[in-house]
Amino acid sequence: MKTTFKISPNIFKKSVLKKSVLFAIMTLIIFTLSITCECKLTVAESIAGSLNPTQAKRDDGSVEKIIYLTFDDGPSYKVTDKLLAIIKEKDVKATFFVVGQEIKGREDILKRIAESGNAIGLHTYSHNYKKIYKNNDAFLDEINRTRELVRDITGVDSTIIRFPWGSRNHLNKELLKSLHENDYKIYDWTTSIEDGVNPKMSPYNLYRRSISEKDTVILLMHCNYNNKNTCVALSDIIDYYKKQNYEFRCITPDTPELYFTIKK
Repeated sequence: MKTTFKISPNIFKKSVLKKSVLFAIMTLIIFTLSITCECKLTVAESIAGSLNPTQAKRDDGSVEKIIYLTFDDGPSYKVTDKLLAIIKEKDVKATFFVVGQEIKGREDILKRIAESGNAIGLHTYSHNYKKIYKNNDAFLDEINRTRELVRDITGVDSTIIRFPWGSRNHLNKELLKSLHENDYKIYDWTTSIEDGVNPKMSPYNLYRRSISEKDTVILLMHCNYNNKNTCVALSDIIDYYKKQNYEFRCITPDTPELYFTIKK
């Protein structure tokens, strides 16, 4: 006896509908993935400055790994003093991006930063958002003012700068041209321990946020009066990068610039 199977039109319609829905979902997934990849590429390309795109190699053929320890918002008495002591004990160097108005009464700390072989960078004079980002001239004036103050106290003519809260959405082509005409170089960061956002974060979590697998790391930290936990975390941070065979360097005018997307 021959058995005949009949497909209900409703079932057929449901099957076609399911396939259509499935196709639509797959198309959406593929489109989303393509957008995600494009976004990742955009983010990767958003760092307009270049940190050794072709890394130097050691004699054994391994890639040279470099870390720049950087501290913003100082100088402050207890915290900056403690950081300098740890850096000296660990036999490494760092870069301190100082705020001009924080220097008054702490000139001895600024001198100690320079005399101990660490680098001094410029982080504006007031660190006041409305003042420094009022216009390009206001920003340049704040940088120049801090440069003169640092030079008068230490003899160091610093031309390395960092934008408060980073250069993203603040740096434009005109300002970049003006800064370069005055011999300034900009340094944002590749990794942040977020101690500026949350200075009371536990030392362990600050340490965890410091970890990076990049061959070149500019590590953002802070040395304001409330960054005591950063002092606690610093030794472990240094020990980690030493174990990973990183070389510790100061930022100098010869260090390739690193800045975020230029504002259009």
